[in-house]
Amino acid sequence: MADIAATAAPSTETTTLPARLAKSFVNRLVIIIPYLWLLFFFLVPFIIVFKISLSQTAISMPPYTPVLDFSDGISGFFAGFRELNFDNYTWLTQDALYFNAYVTSLIIAAISTILTLIVGYPIAYGMARAPATIRPTLLMLVILPFWTSFLIRVYAWIGILKPEGLLNQLLMSLHIISQPLVILNTYTAIFIGIVYSYLPFMVLPLYSSLEKMDYSLVEAAEDLGCPPIGAFWKITFPLSLPGVVAGCLLVFIPAVGEFVIPDLLGGSQTLMIGKTLWNEFFSNRDWPVSSAVAVILLLVLTIPIMFFQQAQAKAQEQGR
Repeated sequence: MADIAATAAPSTETTTLPARLAKSFVNRLVIIIPYLWLLFFFLVPFIIVFKISLSQTAISMPPYTPVLDFSDGISGFFAGFRELNFDNYTWLTQDALYFNAYVTSLIIAAISTILTLIVGYPIAYGMARAPATIRPTLLMLVILPFWTSFLIRVYAWIGILKPEGLLNQLLMSLHIISQPLVILNTYTAIFIGIVYSYLPFMVLPLYSSLEKMDYSLVEAAEDLGCPPIGAFWKITFPLSLPGVVAGCLLVFIPAVGEFVIPDLLGGSQTLMIGKTLWNEFFSNRDWPVSSAVAVILLLVLTIPIMFFQQAQAKAQEQGR
């Protein structure tokens, strides 16, 4: 019987080998698909934009001289390396307009992110502490603005914030102000538009972290004499930091390159990198310079995030 079992064992392994190979293929396919998505929709477009940033402006269609082109074969492609230049990047360092646009965009995005966190955290906390029966309804109310066009929502704020708009009419009817407030075409209007538009991106990660938190820890701290505010800063807020970081990144990154809100609510005098890109592409038709601006913007946003993720990974390893 032992010999029979010993001879039967290899045949069992043989029959399960295709199933194992199929399972391994499926597991690898699940991992490969996101990488293929990033390859075709992030890396390839980035390479194209970087390639344009190394070219020169020309009166043609498209309005630049192609570099690293395969039209002359592989030899022509490698010969094109001798024609590469970084004059467009040098130009960005010589013109203060682009530096001021980068700095202004980063400052506006940082302030908007802080304001969105201040507004979104109480909302997420209230949703997480609400009865379980009404949480889906509250979650739907947060997501509900996405059912409306982003452009329509921004235009609605023009009707609210303009001198003869709803806000000024309400304040004047309540005799709070005697003359209309100038809010439209100011940085205040930009902050209002960004906070309103990106608030769900802050609330949802915060809600996800706060909902999973064990609130018995807060109750234990309060039973031991810790005041509610102290329990919040010592227990609740530290445990919700992953949601805070995720929400801040989801708001800060798109806010840096925002174009629609500064253009409609901030007016023509607003200097942000998104408007600068639009002007270079469509008004000046200087695609190489605008591509260089886009490449630097991507590096400005990506490199700090990579270092932050590495620091987080090291902190998690040390915590273990």
